[in-house]
Amino acid sequence: MDSVMLKCQTIDISRGTTHDGPGMRTTVFLKGCPLNCAWCQNPEGISYTQEVWWEQRKCIHCLSCQEACPEDAIIEEGDRLRIDRAKCTVCGACVEACPSQAMTFTGKEWTLAALVAEALKDRDYYAAFGGGVTVSGGEPLSQFRFVAEFFSALKAEGIHTALDTCGLVAPAVFDAVLPYTDLVLYDMKLLDPDLHRQFTGHSNQLILDNLRYIAENYIRNAHGARKLWIRTPLAPGATATEENIAAIGGFIHDHLLDVVERWEMCAFNSACIGKYKKMGRTWAFENVPLMAQDQIDLLEAAALSAGIPREKLIVTGVIAKK
Repeated sequence: MDSVMLKCQTIDISRGTTHDGPGMRTTVFLKGCPLNCAWCQNPEGISYTQEVWWEQRKCIHCLSCQEACPEDAIIEEGDRLRIDRAKCTVCGACVEACPSQAMTFTGKEWTLAALVAEALKDRDYYAAFGGGVTVSGGEPLSQFRFVAEFFSALKAEGIHTALDTCGLVAPAVFDAVLPYTDLVLYDMKLLDPDLHRQFTGHSNQLILDNLRYIAENYIRNAHGARKLWIRTPLAPGATATEENIAAIGGFIHDHLLDVVERWEMCAFNSACIGKYKKMGRTWAFENVPLMAQDQIDLLEAAALSAGIPREKLIVTGVIAKK
């Protein structure tokens, strides 16, 4: 496809982020993901197609959306509204009719030129704080042709680029994107293949194969010019076990220790619960509390026991106070 015609679907653009790569960054979240992680922080990023969601706190209950819907897909249930996803055709009539913006689309379409221009608005901050642009998701490589052209355009402007990926794509997808990528943020969620399938819906075999592939073909031969960070979300009862962390640590030690600059363990939080409510979905982790420092200490010890150097290990996120 001609790059002039390339478009993408985003779910958010977050400015001034400091946790998606070095320095102060603009993070572009793209829509669509092959995984369905039980702890997902961006459920609106899973579907590859446009969706509508409803926010109760903004709703004035005028029912203009219900009247406008040609499919009778909006159902009144007390003080709440429910969207019948089986009937909804995402025509946008409810979004257009809603005076309080309680009904909105989960995604926004951008052309390549428009998104590049949007990202370049913050170039002074990138220069001042050593930052750049990160693409995340969803899984950004679900829209890899766009990401390749987007990163190519940013590199032409001297902007640092970072790719946050779950790794479940064909190897050729990395070949298209990584030549324009300065930093790869690669998720390692669970090492056990059965647990990975249980909690994400897919095996991790291709993910691990791809990780070895990019380490060998894009990190080692870059001589430090292209960097690799591993990320592990700490989801209590799923990924946040000593056995899993020790297993991931062992994999990193045996296959990646010479090329991994940083292993980041991201402490669980439930800030995304509002997104599930807007989508009318329940979330298995809704009532899971923040992790305590003693839990984090055990997981750090498990990581270090695998031979991971202390300077490569970092824990991010909010930790519960005693």
